[in-house]
Amino acid sequence: MKPKLAFSAIVLALAVTSGPAAAESLPKFAGGLLVDAQGMTLYTFDKDVHGRSNCNGGCAAAWPPVAAVEDAGATGDFTVVTRDDGARQWAYKGSPLYRFAADAKAGDVNGDNKNDVWHVVRTGRAPQGNAGRSPMGYGY
Repeated sequence: MKPKLAFSAIVLALAVTSGPAAAESLPKFAGGLLVDAQGMTLYTFDKDVHGRSNCNGGCAAAWPPVAAVEDAGATGDFTVVTRDDGARQWAYKGSPLYRFAADAKAGDVNGDNKNDVWHVVRTGRAPQGNAGRSPMGYGY
């Protein structure tokens, strides 16, 4: 005979898998930097076009996109963009967000100004992207 789940366990399971999951995945500012839920620094890429990621393939391996959960939606300066592969990615003020694979721990900023096209998002600083310009390579 299979054990029955208590009503409260079912309610808890529903709460964990619905709306609040989107809020947990939302990037936030901490210590003046934009970070993910694990405290890892987030970056923007100058060669992205407003609302569209141009970092795919090998670029995305070095600069993993910040995935947005299925039911995530725009809130304040944060929006969700759809990548070329159909995956959803968080964006800040229209600029898609990434982690840097070489950042080993929370607070690392090893990718800041990398190749003059990757930038940490700091409190009160808008992304430096090339909104509206065509990308010319990846710069990773």
